[in-house]
Formats: sequence, structure tokens, C-alpha cells
Amino acid sequence: MISIKTGSRTQMIDITDQVRRVVEGSGIQNGLVHVCSLHTTGAVTINENADPAVPTDILNTINKIVPWDDQYRHIEGNSAAHIKVSLFGPSEMVALENGSLVLGTWQSIFSASLTVRGTGKSM
Repeated sequence: MISIKTGSRTQMIDITDQVRRVVEGSGIQNGLVHVCSLHTTGAVTINENADPAVPTDILNTINKIVPWDDQYRHIEGNSAAHIKVSLFGPSEMVALENGSLVLGTWQSIFSASLTVRGTGKSM
């Protein structure tokens, strides 16, 4: 289990190292690693992390596609977050080979917090 503390409304946090530590601690060498958010306003995605502008561009674009203020009916006020998570998806699968995550050169695993306010998330 990975716990993540977020500090802003929308945020992409690189969790690759935390996932690696969990995998190393498991002793499992080969298979699939399922990284899943346990929150309805948290997503998991794999994307480039070599350029910090990429996560920023992703969040800026998703906020344009699904604005925070619209005529949503959900009374908690976080419909936009639920819609955004549905577009990203709550989980990713990563191959594990000889104890190592199989990711591309520039790829990282991100927790995408898409909530109304900063909160904690569990993966």
C-alpha cells in the first residue's frame, strides 16, 4: 500500500519509486503489477516524466476539457473530479521482469489527484 499526500486541487505525483519499493519488498520477480487508486477522485496513469512540463500540460488540458465549474448535479461539488478520473482510469498494469518494472526510458507511473481540494490518497 502506498499513501500519498496531495497539496493542490489537481496534481500528478510520480509514484514510480514507491511502487518499486513495494515490489522489491514483495520478493516477486515476474508477473504483472496492478497499481490502483482506492479513491473515486484519484487516477493512475503512465506518461513521460523527463520533462516536467508534460504533467503540467496534461493537467491544463484535462481542466479545459472538463471545467471545474459547470452545471453538475452531484451535491458534493466534485463531479468534475469523477469525470476526469473516468477519462484517465483508476489503474495501470506494469510488467515485472526479474524484479524490475518494465517501463520505457521516459515513462513514470503517476498518481493523478483530481479532487476539489488537496487530500490523501491510497494506492
